Amino acid sequence: MTDYRKDPEKVAALSKNQYRVTQEDHTEPAFTGEYWNNHEAGIYVDVVSGEPLFASVSKFESGSGWPSFTVPIDAANIVTKTDKTLWMTRTEVRSAHGDSHLGHVFDDGPADQGGLRYCINSAALRFVPVAELEAEGYGQYAGLFTTEAAQ
Repeated sequence: MTDYRKDPEKVAALSKNQYRVTQEDHTEPAFTGEYWNNHEAGIYVDVVSGEPLFASVSKFESGSGWPSFTVPIDAANIVTKTDKTLWMTRTEVRSAHGDSHLGHVFDDGPADQGGLRYCINSAALRFVPVAELEAEGYGQYAGLFTTEAAQ
């Protein structure tokens, strides 16, 4: 099993925007992130720890301007916290092992897929295309992209 954790070298290598989002709990502007409109098959991992977070098979068009997912790959890699900033109560989503701020989860997702919308900042993510899963150590997730799994 891979030991996912906050990697100080990766934190030091973050862009200014990635640092503000993941380490200082900021939100990138809507429709500006690298992955909000990405339609490639693959998985999204924490930019700091590498822990697998979301798969393209659970990504959907929410119209929000941020990558939106119905479910995490592995719930053990996600932590939620109550966020009472901005004069409202929301549910913050963080990576369990990297402690990166990822975004928020809302209850306005597709009802037929559980009703949740994980609204995630692109700056908190690194995308690993299906063709590179094995080489990057995520081969166990390749099964998510078979024809049977996608149905």
